[in-house]
Amino acid sequence: MFRTNPSREFQPETVNIEDLVPQDHLLRKINETIDFSFIAEKCRPLYCQDNGRPCIDPVMLFKMLLIGYLYGIRSERRLIEE
Repeated sequence: MFRTNPSREFQPETVNIEDLVPQDHLLRKINETIDFSFIAEKCRPLYCQDNGRPCIDPVMLFKMLLIGYLYGIRSERRLIEE
């Protein structure tokens, strides 16, 4: 007879993102080496301070495009999927 265990079906699982990426990974080395804070300062005058929706962090967008370049991902949609 086929049965499922409903008590285990919706148990939460805790995952630490730091454990998913190896310590010697290329992206960790880039993040430790390059200070990306200059991007936010360069982009700040281009955004309105008191009007419109909150922006997506320009540093995150730059990092995503850099990752796409490094890994040969040509489409922004594909980059988001990866």
